[in-house]
Amino acid sequence: MGTIISFLAGIFGYLLNFIYSYVNNYGIAIILFTIAVQIILLPFTIRQQKTMIKNNKIQAKVKELQEKYKNDQVRLGQETMDLYKREKMSPCSGCFESIIQLILFISIFYLVRQPLTYMENMDKAKIDEYINKYEISQQSNYKEIDIIREARKANDNTISIEMDFLGIDLSNIPSRNWGNPTVYIIPGLYVISSIISMKITTSAGKKKLSKEEKEEEERKKREKKALIKAGEEEDDFDTAEAMNKQMMIMMPIMAVSVAAIAPLGLALYWLVNNITTTIQRIILTKVMKSKEDGENE
Repeated sequence: MGTIISFLAGIFGYLLNFIYSYVNNYGIAIILFTIAVQIILLPFTIRQQKTMIKNNKIQAKVKELQEKYKNDQVRLGQETMDLYKREKMSPCSGCFESIIQLILFISIFYLVRQPLTYMENMDKAKIDEYINKYEISQQSNYKEIDIIREARKANDNTISIEMDFLGIDLSNIPSRNWGNPTVYIIPGLYVISSIISMKITTSAGKKKLSKEEKEEEERKKREKKALIKAGEEEDDFDTAEAMNKQMMIMMPIMAVSVAAIAPLGLALYWLVNNITTTIQRIILTKVMKSKEDGENE
């Protein structure tokens, strides 16, 4: 796994360095790099979006089966498996995409954490030389970022990655610079974009109901709550809803926690990636739904 991640980080580093050679600004290079990666991965994104839409439809049918066979768990399990077979889907659909996303996330983290290694292709001996020259702490998790910062202070032009972006130093690590108000801007925007993205994704996955269908849904909810109070049924539906709400709260908290201990360059990548991914989802969802409506007519 480590070899794959290093290999991908090297490829991404080459692309980022290529873009940087034209724009000469790390922040702008990261923005263009993020967009370029999204374009390269567009076929994969389209496949993922199709899987998500299809999975949402299957989940609606699964709920119907749960209602129909709520007193027969064996039959429910069999009918659910048959449903997935008919739809040519696996209950684990989406797991592969999640693994790919995790690998890409770690690879880009490696790239941003070690720009001299993966972006400038500097060998370890040279990096160690700079570590000794600038007395970088061996305990630091971001030695190469520290080298870039110290080289800039010393006016050392041998390392010339321009980290200033709109007055924000992308080499800064928030947990080391709480007194600097600029370190809160990008992580804050990232949290806001994450919340908006999750709300849009959740809304896109919900089927628009007619007035009669909404009334029927409300009736079923009231009946379910009555059964729960009577101790006749477990609160599976409400538990799922509660978990979704908790995820919407916890994900931004987790994201900002990681952003607090990572260079701002990584937070900028996450921010731009969130925005571009959300725009892609909106467009792809509309296109796919329009295509589906056309086929159903």
